[in-house]
This record gives sequence, C-alpha cells and structure tokens, in this order.
Amino acid sequence: MKFFVTGVNGQLGHDIMNELSSRSYEGIGSDIAPKYSGIQDDSPVTKMPYISLDITDKEAVTRILKETAPDVVVHCAAWTAVDLAEDADKQETVRKINAAGTQYIASACKELDCKMIYLSTDYVFDGQGTTPWKPDCKDYKPLNVYGQTKYEGELAIEEHVKKFFTVRIAWVFGVNGKNFIKTMLNLGKTHDHLTVVNDQTGSPTYTYDLARLLVDMIQTDKYGRYHATNEGLCTWYEFACEIFKQAGMNVSVAPVSSDEYPAKAKRPSNSRMDKSKLTANGFTPLPTWQDALSRYLKEIDY
Repeated sequence: MKFFVTGVNGQLGHDIMNELSSRSYEGIGSDIAPKYSGIQDDSPVTKMPYISLDITDKEAVTRILKETAPDVVVHCAAWTAVDLAEDADKQETVRKINAAGTQYIASACKELDCKMIYLSTDYVFDGQGTTPWKPDCKDYKPLNVYGQTKYEGELAIEEHVKKFFTVRIAWVFGVNGKNFIKTMLNLGKTHDHLTVVNDQTGSPTYTYDLARLLVDMIQTDKYGRYHATNEGLCTWYEFACEIFKQAGMNVSVAPVSSDEYPAKAKRPSNSRMDKSKLTANGFTPLPTWQDALSRYLKEIDY
C-alpha cells in the first residue's frame, strides 16, 4: 500500500510518516516548504521520498498525484494560524489552501479512485453548550475563518471522494513544530506566574497516538466522519497546570476568562468530541491525555 502525505513538515504529517516507516509502508511526503524543515537527520521521515508541492496549484496537484499513483492520500496540509486567518489580506490565501487546495486533492483522488483521509477540526462547530459534538452532527456554525474554510474542505471531500475518512481533531501537540505545551514550557523558564483561559474545554491530542490510529483506520473500509482525540477533558488552564506538574516546574497558574484574554479569532468554548463511533467501528480509543503528556515530555527530554 502506497501513501501520499501532505503537510509532512507539520506535527501530524511528521508522525504519520514515521508511523508508516515503522510499519514498512511506502510513503511519499509533500509540503510547500523545503524538505523536512526542522526535522533531525536521523528521523525515519528523512529516509522516505519527498515532493515539494503547493496544494493551491491545481495542475501540480493533479500531475503529481497521477504520477505517484498512491493507494491512499492523507491530507494534513492546512493553514492553521487561526488568528492571522482573520486578517482581511490573508483570508483569500487561507481559503485557497484550506478549501480550494483540498478540493484539488479530492478531485485527483476521485480520478485515481483511491482512499483519502482529511484532517479537520472541532472549529467547524460553534462551540456552544456542554454536549459532546457527534461526528455526523449537521449543526455547522464555524466561529472564525479557519473553521469556515476547514468546513468548506469537508464539503469538497464529501462531494468528490467515495472512500473518505474525515477525522476531526483538536488541541494537537507533537514533537515537530509549535504547540501549547512547548509554549508553556518556554514561558515557565522566564515566568513564575502565568494566566491561562479556563472557559474552553476540550481534549489534548498527541500526534504520535493519532498517527497510529489513522494508519490503522486507512486499512479498513469503514469510511465516514470521525472524531479522534486523546481520552479525557480539561480546560487550557487545567492543561497548563498538569504540564508544569509533570515537568516538575514551580510555576503558578491563575485561571482567567476568554474575555480577559482577547484574540482576533473567536474560539469555541465547547470542544468536547463524541468519539463513540471509533469504538463502534472497532478502533481502539487513544490513551488519556495525561498519559500522552507524560510520554511526550519524555520524548522531548523534559
């Protein structure tokens, strides 16, 4: 089985390539940036083929996917700078990447009749209430440009691809790239006290665990929409407290509301994700986020 993975310079794409390598699958990585930027030379990822690809170039997407003829496309590439996406001069670019680029890939997958995994987000919902969002819920009301364009990507997948997995994820952290944990650890080196929002609830998700699930998933024909995060819930404040506790750092953290910590893009307060469809279809739930955090800190030598 041959895999084509977009966005391999990111956290999840990097770990998917490593997982494919560990299982001796053929994987072709792609990204718009130089080859494996920031990834150590001894990573298994660097030993696999890489193609520079701008997913907003329709002709290039069609040509490269036809030439490589993968059995599976795992589409991780996306504009993920949520606040920057709100800038008027950036919105066209965000839509080209998250919506149009995804449509180009979906159209190519249709021609190839190959499987496709599309990584989406909890941001496609309005984040209200306290009830976990179900994967087949139709109540889409994105709060920001990022969420809206990722939703448009979902529509493109479902329009063009028969054998698709749309997997919504949230609060992602991995070895390669920036994330909340690294931000907290860096701030903890120079600050004794921090304030973190305490009115947004979700589930942190380790890309190492997620990559294993996705590679398991693609070997089945149980297509459709799924939610996949590590087990358990917390607020960003509770997450920060656990990070410092496990890292053994003496940093006090105070809870604040989102109103006290304004951002350009509005965030969902409820990112609870119903993951029962995973177990119903025979997939193993991811470990708890506390366990994932412990393993992650060891992986980055903390």
